[in-house]
Amino acid sequence: MIAYLAALPALDHFASYREQLLLGAATWVLLAALAWRLPIVQRATVLGVVCFATIGEVTGSLIWGVYRYRLHNLPLFIPPAHGLVYLTGVAIAAATGARSRPLILAAAAAAATWGLLGLFVLPRQDVAGAVGVPLLLLFLWRSRNGPIYASVFLVVAALELYGTAIGTWRWAPELPGLGIPDGNPPSGVASGYVWFDVMALLVVPWLVVLLRTASRPRASLRPVRDPAP
Repeated sequence: MIAYLAALPALDHFASYREQLLLGAATWVLLAALAWRLPIVQRATVLGVVCFATIGEVTGSLIWGVYRYRLHNLPLFIPPAHGLVYLTGVAIAAATGARSRPLILAAAAAAATWGLLGLFVLPRQDVAGAVGVPLLLLFLWRSRNGPIYASVFLVVAALELYGTAIGTWRWAPELPGLGIPDGNPPSGVASGYVWFDVMALLVVPWLVVLLRTASRPRASLRPVRDPAP
């Protein structure tokens, strides 16, 4: 999944709109194949993350204009890629097992350092990004999903630095309408994944019911006749 996620920005950088659609279709197929093998609760969580991430993408990119993709659209591969990022975080956290504390400390140190550099050192000031860092640090410290958030932060940080470096997407110099300086990428961008996960967990019970209903075999539509006397 890490290799696939790394390849997406590079391929999209040279892709036409039709080729971008093919990348999107392939990403949706990959996510569906991976999610199908998961227990239903985890499958519902992935679905929730993708739904709320899509809402965030539409709001942040298409409506608000905080960042723009290369073709000034929402690439079809972006919503399922959020699901892949979440699954990658889950896989990394599971691989660390009980030895997840160094992972959490590394993510916390990297996020805090990035936020401070964006405020006082980097040539492009990053006030908006620094606002999200304390939220991420809080969830790394207090949440039982801390290892997942730490893993997701490291994956997102790498993808953001890579994607913006090659111009697959670009963040606005400041938040439109607010004038708050923003980084490219902002240091606190991974905090959005915290909200996606929190919101997904809130709706998981309803999504589980929906998935179970959708997977339940349909009853025969033919009327049942009384047995002949």
